[in-house]
Amino acid sequence: MLLAHARTLAQARSHLAALADTSATIDAAIGYDRILLQIDALHDDDEIPAITPVDEPDRDVLFTLAEAAIENLTTHGIDALSVELVLNELHTARVLDRS
Repeated sequence: MLLAHARTLAQARSHLAALADTSATIDAAIGYDRILLQIDALHDDDEIPAITPVDEPDRDVLFTLAEAAIENLTTHGIDALSVELVLNELHTARVLDRS
């Protein structure tokens, strides 16, 4: 995994973890955690970068950053259909987070 790919993956994972930690409902937290597992499953190797703390308190900003990082995974060789499925799950979790 190249550095740019690892950085993008780390950003996606960190923002998803922050969304899970700050979610309004347990169902949304589970949804965000499930997405984190799906992203990890897309990367077969053991080089999954660590999650780092995120200092952004606004969940809308966290969502936008997570969405952008996940979309950018396609530029690093991740299948576009797999990314779209993950993005669909992200939007589903957001709906749960707002209910």
